Amino acid sequence: MKLGVMNPVLNQYTFEEAIEYLESLGVQTIEIGAGGFPGNQHLKPEELLQSPENVKNYKKALENHHLEISGISCHGNPLHPQKAIAEKFHNEFKNAILAAEALEVDTVIGFSGCPGDCDTSKYPNWVTCPWPEDFTEILKWQWNEKVIPYWKDMAKFAAEHHIKKIAFEMHPGFVVYNPETCLRLRNAVGEIIGANFDPSHLFWQGIDPVAAIRALKGALYHFHAKDTRIDQRNCDVNGVLDTKSYGDIPERSWVFRTIGYGHDKKVWNDIISMLKTIGYDGAISIEHEDGLMSPKEGLEKAVAFLKDVLIFENAGEMWWA
Repeated sequence: MKLGVMNPVLNQYTFEEAIEYLESLGVQTIEIGAGGFPGNQHLKPEELLQSPENVKNYKKALENHHLEISGISCHGNPLHPQKAIAEKFHNEFKNAILAAEALEVDTVIGFSGCPGDCDTSKYPNWVTCPWPEDFTEILKWQWNEKVIPYWKDMAKFAAEHHIKKIAFEMHPGFVVYNPETCLRLRNAVGEIIGANFDPSHLFWQGIDPVAAIRALKGALYHFHAKDTRIDQRNCDVNGVLDTKSYGDIPERSWVFRTIGYGHDKKVWNDIISMLKTIGYDGAISIEHEDGLMSPKEGLEKAVAFLKDVLIFENAGEMWWA
């Protein structure tokens, strides 16, 4: 395994400043946003692809600071019912794929997206229950008419540009939000589709990350290290479906936290051990979204925590067996 960071937490730095800082922390990989919600502060595909020299210089800068790219991120909603919004996210994802190809990165990371409930919708419609029957009909239309056809086309484009893994972050609000929906899309589109596993989005749904990791064996392509603190008092009253602002920390049922501030070391030991058990040995990429800590403090605490939790070496021969 390799200790990594998702770069938006460092958007206040230049690219050179960011990678120099990560090297000083002992970070080994970087996940770089190239559009969508993560932005493109440190990787603008249109600029990168202007010349082979740009690509060479970009790769050399990372090499000089002993950093590898774990994946190119472009989280957006290319299925948005407003065509202009969908087209923007679509084009950014395609450009992220082209940037990944140029940088010899085989993994792109993003969201599955979410359509509306019909072709004339204005906003996405995330369906969470089967009844009344209208909701089931919406789901059928979304998957059969929008989600599967779009990702079949995009998977073909990605494969043509040497991408081996499209890793979807399982995120509520999008059609892929848990292992079942991730595997459903994978079964429909092909093995290029897999998961970017972020426990923070699963904790609050009541999902056991260890069980979910086991269920995704062979389809887990990338990993985000982010935690969630469940406020049991608020959950007991209002449940986990919470639309209040992330800034309303005292009243929310759950909030994102840096690693170790939502769940203890035992939980994270079990998560990392199950990743090893299913054969995942890639990046553990820290994503900082903690409303109680500055980016610098939250990131550095996460790095220190994970250095003690990650399994960096191969087990070797079981000499005692």
